[in-house]
Amino acid sequence: MIYKNLEANRLTLKCISQDDREFIYRHFSDDCVNEFLFDAEPIQTMEQADEIIRFYTDPVPAFWHRWIIIRKEDGVKIGTCGFHRWDQNKDTVEIGYDMSPEYWGKGYAIEAVGRLIEFTKDVLGVKKVHAHIYIQNDRSVNLVKHLGFKPTGKKNEIFRGKPYLHHIYTLEL
Repeated sequence: MIYKNLEANRLTLKCISQDDREFIYRHFSDDCVNEFLFDAEPIQTMEQADEIIRFYTDPVPAFWHRWIIIRKEDGVKIGTCGFHRWDQNKDTVEIGYDMSPEYWGKGYAIEAVGRLIEFTKDVLGVKKVHAHIYIQNDRSVNLVKHLGFKPTGKKNEIFRGKPYLHHIYTLEL
């Protein structure tokens, strides 16, 4: 398996597992975490948390992966990051990340996403990393710009039958 736990300065990125069930439930049932995630409703049951974990731990196909972001100083799980679409033919990947609100603005997301980008380049051989960000998600826009991403397009994501405009940001490695 090419996926492994990753280390950053203040963080460990742990491959998602069944041990993360309580965290996944708590994290993805939080309205603040879900504010700009236009791909699913906030989860309401432990079974939905189990489905998320099963999706990311199913070994075939391995075109997506998710890590739990853990603060080293106290072992607290503070968010997740990973990728949704790894296109091996084009050497591209689309990343995603989310952080519990009490950890916003402390540089953890920049550190985690930076480590994720290193992994995609060094292990997966990715040449371009994409992030689709809702236009009103200023924190996320600032994060990718800080990491060197450039705006490269726009796309509407349809959620609840309504379009939500996203900007596409790309980092060439």
